[in-house]
Amino acid sequence: MRLLKQFLAVGLIALIGGQAAAAADWNPVLTLVIGLATAVLTPAVYAWVVRRTEHRDPVEVARKGAPAAVGRGLLIGVGMFALVIVNLAFLGYYKVDGFGSAGGTVALLGFMAAAAVTEEVLFRGVLFRIVEERTGTWIALGLTGLVFGLSHLANAHATLWGALAIAIEAGGMLGGAYVATRNLWLPIGLHFGWNFAEAGIFGTEVSGNNTPQGLLDGAVSGPAPLSGGDFGPEASLYSVVFGVMLTILFMWLAHRRDRVVARRRRAGRGSEAARLAQ
Repeated sequence: MRLLKQFLAVGLIALIGGQAAAAADWNPVLTLVIGLATAVLTPAVYAWVVRRTEHRDPVEVARKGAPAAVGRGLLIGVGMFALVIVNLAFLGYYKVDGFGSAGGTVALLGFMAAAAVTEEVLFRGVLFRIVEERTGTWIALGLTGLVFGLSHLANAHATLWGALAIAIEAGGMLGGAYVATRNLWLPIGLHFGWNFAEAGIFGTEVSGNNTPQGLLDGAVSGPAPLSGGDFGPEASLYSVVFGVMLTILFMWLAHRRDRVVARRRRAGRGSEAARLAQ
């Protein structure tokens, strides 16, 4: 019931924000305002419902240290995607045809902010955290990563390989970022940095969605295993490899910090997350 109540509360904000953004039809100002409002409201609703259902302080979304953690995640996400683009460009599979759209960049800023926050709160804050209490970290990482990847099958140019690639690279990487830090701010920043770099900076396809051009009018070509095909570079083997490398790094840090849950803990509800976050 905890999982259901929390998922419904946060999911409602995500649904309303998504519908409002769709109605804005990529209008730069409207999409930016709606996206930022959704990004701010989502953690607040999550904190409220956690207090109501678990009777504890939601330390995973504590404001202290949040800007720095988001900033670190942002740098990692942009840097990782830049490495993917560099490798594709080296092979001649990524080319820039000029500058893109300033309006599109502004709209993508709001859209990606909302997507990063709502998805991380839903999949890592609610789903992963509660499943981990029952199954341990490693099983939760695999299960929730798979659910996260398969959730992208509803996108316009979705493929089964693209969904599995996201399950491996992003499900593991973002879950690992949460385990290593026991807060949602680093994975939120990482998620936003990756997605915004993909569309807002380099102008490529994002998870098979039809997004406007960002800063650059970029084009990806070449064999689908390397370029990602119509799904975009998230389905590239380069993305999978770099995602797995970051997952290993985050889980190594989590192990060193004694934040990996090997089995179900029978302490009070939510107490494990609170303990590990300290």
